[in-house]
Amino acid sequence: MENDAQRRVRRSPLLFTAPLVLLVVLTLILVWETVRSNVTGDLADHWPWRLRLMDMGPLGSLIAVAAAAVLARAQYARTVRPALGWRASWALGPLTPHSAAWTVGILNGGQQHAVIERVDYQLVLAGGDIGPWYEHARTLGELRAVGLEFGTDFLLELYAPGFPLAGGSGSVQTGLFTRRFVERVDALRMRVRVVDSVGDSHERVMDLMRGAK
Repeated sequence: MENDAQRRVRRSPLLFTAPLVLLVVLTLILVWETVRSNVTGDLADHWPWRLRLMDMGPLGSLIAVAAAAVLARAQYARTVRPALGWRASWALGPLTPHSAAWTVGILNGGQQHAVIERVDYQLVLAGGDIGPWYEHARTLGELRAVGLEFGTDFLLELYAPGFPLAGGSGSVQTGLFTRRFVERVDALRMRVRVVDSVGDSHERVMDLMRGAK
């Protein structure tokens, strides 16, 4: 079974890589200036020891600023990191007004909003093998092929790229599944990838059928 722990899959090239690269470059310049300043005698008048890139005073200030920016960005990224999760229970719904359906919703328990980047699904039929990852439309087709009809046996929401998940709010309905669906499907894994407010991408795999049986 795939690990369902949330993981960061990509950092923002602009907001993470650029300050880090700047800090590395400035540190290399500091190393060069330190070595060059300790070269004495006739050797100091020859190339490349005559190459002076920056005065030590301004260089030290720039390194301090760059290091502070990297640390501040790392701390802020932890603050705005989303906390993806899901909740489910048997409840009355539009598919089964007189009997309970397995009702699932996803949520973001973090302090800040996140934006959905991609959603895929993996289907495991009762007694069957683990299937490949499909997008929403292909997943509906696979379920239809085994006799499970959208709107009759289940509802599965479509989350387009850019859909916001507000932080600290309640769950957003993801799907409704009848008892017939639960009997025919062992697992319906939903892989959600979101982007937070600093441009980092996070991903979590959630089994929408967990606890249904």
